[in-house]
Order: sequence, then structure tokens, then C-alpha cells
Amino acid sequence: MRRQAVKVRLYPTEQQVQILAQHFGCARWWWNYGLNKCIETYKETGKGLSQSGLNSMLPKLKKEKETIWLSECYSQVLQSVSLNLSRAYQNFFDGRAKYPRFKSRHHRQSIQYPANVKQIGNDLKFPGKVGVVKAKIHRELDGKIKTVTVSKSPSGKYYASVLLEHDDDNLAPSTDGKVIGIDLGIKDFAITNDGEKTSKYANPKHLAKYENKLAKKQRIAARKKKGSNRRKKAMKTVARVYERVSNVRQDFLHKLSRKIVDNNQVVVVENLNVKGMVRNHKLAKAISDTGWGTFVNFLEYKCEKEGKVLLEINRWFPSSKTCSNCHYQIKELPLDVRTWICPSCGTHHDRDGNAAKNIRAEGIRMLSSSGTGEEEAANGEGVRPKRGRKSKLRHSSVKLEAHT
Repeated sequence: MRRQAVKVRLYPTEQQVQILAQHFGCARWWWNYGLNKCIETYKETGKGLSQSGLNSMLPKLKKEKETIWLSECYSQVLQSVSLNLSRAYQNFFDGRAKYPRFKSRHHRQSIQYPANVKQIGNDLKFPGKVGVVKAKIHRELDGKIKTVTVSKSPSGKYYASVLLEHDDDNLAPSTDGKVIGIDLGIKDFAITNDGEKTSKYANPKHLAKYENKLAKKQRIAARKKKGSNRRKKAMKTVARVYERVSNVRQDFLHKLSRKIVDNNQVVVVENLNVKGMVRNHKLAKAISDTGWGTFVNFLEYKCEKEGKVLLEINRWFPSSKTCSNCHYQIKELPLDVRTWICPSCGTHHDRDGNAAKNIRAEGIRMLSSSGTGEEEAANGEGVRPKRGRKSKLRHSSVKLEAHT
């Protein structure tokens, strides 16, 4: 059983836009109301509210005069909010996420349909009052449609993330083939070594290309009166610039990850502590703009789908400070030092190229050593260890492929 999410663009009519806006508002209000009730209940009793406890409050709210408008929203949309809120609390108590926050009407809006969404030609039919919505389905929805999340971006575009369930399983992972090591950086986004040659892929610096345009649009928006239609229009312009940056970044990451997976059987990367690295205020913007975590996620699901292996080595492995020729390790190597000569064998090293060679060699050593050999790698053990603890409520990994 395999699950995959496909994101498609929606083109609702004016009437459907109004219905969706009403549903967005109901879902957002119910989330904030439920979160507030959970906080109050915990202060009074020391215990929170479960999903069933939240759902039991809905019938009474729908009959009250002040909140009778909740009855106009599709019931399963509100029930999915209760489920998401209970999961958010579970993730918080298990240490996987921060405490749930209240939602604002100024940010991204979304609702979930847990069932009863059907594809009719090139359109999607939603239950309730929404009905059939025109969609641009760029990839065939060849699986069973499960949960569908409808969202509205800050730029005013509507999307549907369709979760598909496939009966066919992924190909069994195999380590028999070409191995490549990848060192991720800022100056060069990725430095790869496949045992024969070292390749460098320059960092496109997507945000830096749009910084001047973004600053100009933000200045224009800041001069508008708060709450006015002109300010809303100006903020949409700012959101479109951010959306453009996100789209070109994802396009680059998708194309590079596809190229690497197609040409190799085993991909070895470092388990980078990105959350800790962005605390350096001098490099935080540059690191955030690269999208290392997204890139590794793209490599992961592409490898899994095609029976290939993604191996993640320890983040403390001294890949840059170790000589790839004689394995001599130097004590210090500051970030501004891009080349160095090995004191033991005299080999001249490019910092990033040497790191890519060592990452590849460490990956091969892990595959051949006892406990993480080919048999274990084929079973998926010891390969791509998950960061943190696995969610108890997550039944399977979901891969998102969106047209950009």
C-alpha cells in the first residue's frame, strides 16, 4: 500500500469562492474555539479535550443563535479540524512540534475533506454546497482518493492537495549500483562525487534575485492604510513575489533531485542540523534560501518510489577535515578556508570536493559493515534515519508532487 499526494490548481466560480470563504471561516473559528476550550479545560481539570470531546460540542453550537452559521458548513470539515487539533496536541506532548497556535484570517486558509471527493473528467466534485470545481489536473489521479485539502494561498490562488492510495507497493530497495556522495553548501548548492568525478551545482540564490523587487512592493504596501482595499491589493502583490520565489526554488530542487536519482542507485548525504545552523544570524537567510531539508525530502521519496536507497550519515562525521587520500584528520578548518593541503601526504584538497568524497566513502563503509549491510539496507533498516521520533498517528509517508 503506497500513498502519494498530488497538488492541483482549482478555478472556483464566484459563488463557489463565497462558499469556500465561509467554510474557511468556520474551520478557522472552530479551531480557535476548540483550542481555547482545551486551554481552559486543562487549567480547570489538568486534562485536555480529546477528539470525541471536541466533536460532542458541535451539535449544541450549531443550534445556538450566535453560532447557528456553523450548521451551513459541511460537517466532516469541522470534524477534521477536531482531528487535526488533537493530533497537534499529541505531537506537542511527544516533543515533535511546538504548542498549537491560534489561526489568523490574514494567513493561508485551508479545509479538509476526509472522504467523498470524486474526479469527474478534469474537474473535482466536493460534497456539500461546493459541488463540481474546475481543476487543472496535470498528473493522472490513478489511485483511490482519500483526504483532499483545499487551500487558498495569500496571493489568492486555490489549490487542492489530493491524497491518493495505490495498491501496488514500491520496488524493493537495492544497493547494487552506482553510489554518489553529496555535500550541501551555500556557495555551491551541491557538490557531488560518484567515485570518478566531482561535480558542482551553483547555488541559484533565488531570494537574493528578488530582494530589490520584494523591498519595493513591501514599501508600497506599508504606505497603504490598514484595512483598506488598496492595502489588500498591495499585499497580494507582495505575496505573488514570495510565491514566485518559492516556485522557482521548488523547480530547481525537483530537477536536480530527479537528475541525481536517475543516474545513481545509492545516494549518500549528511544529516544536517539545519534548525541549529540558522541560529547563526550571519548565515540564517542564506541557509533558509537553499532549501536543504526540502531537497533531501525530494531525494527520499524519489529513491523510495524507484527502489533506490538514500543513506544519511551522522552529522558529526568530519567530512571536510579528513583527507580523502590518507584519512589524516586536521584539528581545525574555519569556514573561510576553501582549500587546504594535507600535512601527512601533501594532497591539495578543495574543501567541498574532499567532503563529497568522504561522504561517499562513509556511505559505502556503512553499507558494507556489519549491522547495516546490503541485506539490512534492502529491508530499509539503517537507511535514512528519521529526525526525531516517528509520529504515532502517521500511518505512512506522504509524497507531494506539485506542478510548478
